[in-house]
Amino acid sequence: MSNEPKTASPNVVWHHATVTRARREAQNGHRGAILWFTGLSGAGKSTVAHAVEESLYQMGCRTFVLDGDNVRHGLCSDLGFSTKDREENIRRIGEIAKLFMEAGVIVLTAFISPYRADRERVRGMVEHGDFIEIFCSAPIEVCEARDVKGMYKKARAGQISEFTGITSPYEAPLKPELNINTGGSELDACVQQVIEEMMHRGLVTQLRSKGSKRIAVDH
Repeated sequence: MSNEPKTASPNVVWHHATVTRARREAQNGHRGAILWFTGLSGAGKSTVAHAVEESLYQMGCRTFVLDGDNVRHGLCSDLGFSTKDREENIRRIGEIAKLFMEAGVIVLTAFISPYRADRERVRGMVEHGDFIEIFCSAPIEVCEARDVKGMYKKARAGQISEFTGITSPYEAPLKPELNINTGGSELDACVQQVIEEMMHRGLVTQLRSKGSKRIAVDH
């Protein structure tokens, strides 16, 4: 596939840089990639993504986490939670994630991203093997028990409309690259599973641990 994105204007021309993705990756010592964490609210997406980033940082990797709430404070602050706005939210995140990846960075995204079509659209933005879909699998009962923001309670009370898992659907991945049991496994085990998958795929090639420590769980 072409790396040149489509544009509605014939007057916009893609500029090819002399510093290529391959050169950036060679400098970084690892491949760029998009690790796309998806799952219900409270499934542990942000917790696992940030813990994985900590491990990768300790390995000397260049990383960045795009977190759902953080992005909606800025880039997507104009969007609501309708189906159309959710679609645009994920489209924007996909484009940003692609830019990070082209910079040779391992970008980790933590978004509910409830619709398969939206996730597949992001997958289609990049080359095969660049998009790693990671399903954070947790029963809704577990997610509600972790409801530190009180969102499920508000949704059950009718105070929040179009809330995923309650009044709006969540379409679980059919064939994710990785399925982690965030509803029953310890955080360390989930992180190790992700790191091992990355090494298996050749995204990172060696461990350069600076000492391990327990990371507190805050789902």
